[in-house]
Amino acid sequence: MLHFGPLKVATRLALLLALLCLLAAGVGTAGLLGMAGSNAALVSVYHDRVVPLKQIKIVADAYAVNVVDTAHKVRDGAMTPRQGLDSIASARKDIDAHWSAYLSAPLIGEERRLVAQFRPLQLAADAAVARLEGLLHAGDIPGLTAFAAREMYPALDPLQTVLSSLTQVQLDTAQADYEAAEVAFADTRLGIVVAVAAGVLAALGFGYLVARSILRELGAEPATAAALARSVAQGDLTVAIALAPGDDTSLMAQLRHMRDHLATVVTAIHEGAESVSAAAAQIAQGNGDLSARTEGQAGALQQTAASMEQLSATVRHNADSARQADQLAQTASAVAREGGAVVSDVIQTMRGINDSSRQIADIIGVIDSIAFQTNILALNAAVEAARAGNQGRGFAVVAGEVRNLAQRAAQAAGEIKGLITASVDRVNAGTALVDRAGQTMGSVVSSIGGLTGLVGEITAASREQSEGVDQINGAVTQMDQTTQHNAAMVEEMAAAAAALSSRARELLASVAAFKLPQHPVLAAPRIPRRLVRG
Repeated sequence: MLHFGPLKVATRLALLLALLCLLAAGVGTAGLLGMAGSNAALVSVYHDRVVPLKQIKIVADAYAVNVVDTAHKVRDGAMTPRQGLDSIASARKDIDAHWSAYLSAPLIGEERRLVAQFRPLQLAADAAVARLEGLLHAGDIPGLTAFAAREMYPALDPLQTVLSSLTQVQLDTAQADYEAAEVAFADTRLGIVVAVAAGVLAALGFGYLVARSILRELGAEPATAAALARSVAQGDLTVAIALAPGDDTSLMAQLRHMRDHLATVVTAIHEGAESVSAAAAQIAQGNGDLSARTEGQAGALQQTAASMEQLSATVRHNADSARQADQLAQTASAVAREGGAVVSDVIQTMRGINDSSRQIADIIGVIDSIAFQTNILALNAAVEAARAGNQGRGFAVVAGEVRNLAQRAAQAAGEIKGLITASVDRVNAGTALVDRAGQTMGSVVSSIGGLTGLVGEITAASREQSEGVDQINGAVTQMDQTTQHNAAMVEEMAAAAAALSSRARELLASVAAFKLPQHPVLAAPRIPRRLVRG
């Protein structure tokens, strides 16, 4: 079992405070590290996978929808060649901007391979687009019709295959990043739970040991010690003081020693006063013996006064220690409240991560909407191909492929949305755990508040004891001065017999305020009868 030895109460409470600070710092650090990892994973998924996925989708739509749709609309008269040139120029601008942005980001090995495969295909596709622009400039509708039927699709279709592969790479990589983030989150959650449980158990155990050591030094509950001090202050020296076997160093043991000593002193004073009162009429006959006895009594009172002064200093020291312990307990309560504030900040940060996840889900919804619009355009293209008859068969095939690609993109967006939703749920679970940590810190603050109240009671009791001991010390000092005065006036005792008798009666009235045990430890010697008889 842990023993504190000669450590002061303030030192023990400081150790408990340090343990609580270590617990708060550990939980806060683990929570911040876990949130930083989750935030980094979400940022990586967004910037490295979601944004490139959007860029690839725009490039694919520009080739498969804008260019092809423009060619067919100009061929069918739904768009003028001038409008067709503007539409193709806009598509080229979108392709260049988003493809350049995609290439500027870091690429993994599979992406670099597909990009290398895409470059010659893009050159061929751009050549076909340039051929289309030449036909539009010339206004050659028959040539445009032949181009759309024989040259356009063979040049553009290979691009869609590579772009579909790049899209799948983004989805697969995002899936892997999500699984890694999920594993990291599980590890962080387990670490925080274990750390909180271990820290709470350690704090409770150490707090129990500190409270037990303080109670052992007191010897009883503070209320019991306060009641005893009140009884002694009221003059009751018969109050029982129960001690544990072998307890001779606790505060209660010292109080019992004080009570016994006070009972001995008061009994001696009481019986001495009775003897002085009874022998007042015969004081002249025993003047010599009384002088010697008075001098001895003065020496005993001086020793008693010195002992009371030492006891008073000890009680004042205990009161100072109790006040220091009260201040440290209040400091511990303030630090625990600061730990609760740190946990509240952790909760707010996790809620911010939750909001970021919802924003990513909104972006996925936009991608899903784009896929739906692409599907509608593919349906429109299929209808146009059906109207074109045999000349639109190739376009119908491309429209079907575009529709399939749009459906796959919508399905992928749905899967990513599901993953983000799961991530949000886990972040919410993390928030709940941190909330529980905040409740635990609240319990710790409440416990320290109880300890602060206990130390405050000890401080009040020590203050009352110090005041009581000061009063007793003053009374003993006064008796010492009176006895010395009597010794100095012993030669005039015969003339002052009446005054001595009156003084003895006053002393009896003062001592009567004390309730003495039936069998005191030490009784004052009585005046021999021979002195009374002379």
